[in-house]
Amino acid sequence: MVDEATVLHSNSTGRLNQPFHCLAPQNLVADILPPVLIIELLVGLPGNVMALWIFTCRLKTWRANTLFLFNLVLADFLLLICLPFRIDNLFRREHWVFGEAWCRINLFMLAVNRSASIAFMTTVAFDRYFKVVHPHHRVNHMTSTQAGWVAGGIWAVVISLRLPLLTTNLLRQDGNMSLCRSFSSYTVTPLAIEIHNMVFVGEFFLPLLLLLFCSARIACILRQRQLDKEQKVRRAIRVVGLIVAVFVLCFFPGIATGLSAVYIMKVRPRDCLSYNMAAELFSLSIGFTYLNSALDPVIYCFSSSMFRNSLKSSINKLGLVEMRLSRRGSMTSDG
Repeated sequence: MVDEATVLHSNSTGRLNQPFHCLAPQNLVADILPPVLIIELLVGLPGNVMALWIFTCRLKTWRANTLFLFNLVLADFLLLICLPFRIDNLFRREHWVFGEAWCRINLFMLAVNRSASIAFMTTVAFDRYFKVVHPHHRVNHMTSTQAGWVAGGIWAVVISLRLPLLTTNLLRQDGNMSLCRSFSSYTVTPLAIEIHNMVFVGEFFLPLLLLLFCSARIACILRQRQLDKEQKVRRAIRVVGLIVAVFVLCFFPGIATGLSAVYIMKVRPRDCLSYNMAAELFSLSIGFTYLNSALDPVIYCFSSSMFRNSLKSSINKLGLVEMRLSRRGSMTSDG
């Protein structure tokens, strides 16, 4: 996988020492990406803070779906609070000033919470899939304790797959510049980086296939049972459809541009013009990746009637407007 702004290579010992021959400054990225990330931070952070407050202070009953949504909120919140360091890095034309240890931790946090966000988005979609396609399956009767174990298992897997970022020196020197990035091109790629690259690709394609499967099966079941007019089923369709749309919008650009840069680097290594263009597009796609955390609060509203009613109730207490609660009304229902 390619780097966000520059590609370095290593000698036979794996130690980086010279810039790749197609190295070029990415002025467009440094000019465009900071304001984009600032807007995403200003939009996403209040939404996720509000969601955390509702989940922790307003909800009276926790069910499996609610707990999965809470973990999605938590992943997005932790990712967003790491963004200011990347924004500062871009304002400095990618000169990292926070030291080697924080470089590892920052990139680890961004990667872990990106992966966790994808994992819990997929879990929420699967929850809707079972409720529609297999309404009598025991998964639909999962207790909050059991859901907590599932969520804990997801976090354990995600963290273990991203540990290579903590064990590898990711801070590189290019003249007077200190470059902190998780994707680089090596002549001898360390095993830890190979694992990181494979996870980056796999965590897009595997969840995408699962999400498309859920969508297709729900659509087929609706046609067979002629249930397309029932409100609960329509909501399930909207939830899964919204998750698929957000997933593709936010993560496909990074995968497409990253794989394009890898292809150019391996097939046409001397075509610096094409390579630098693909590398710059990959860097710009980071803006789409972090947009996911700003858009996820919409998923919370669509996925849980408890969350919607808690939000409406909180707005009603302000006295500015009067919002009508859903017919399932109390804060003990879900769906």
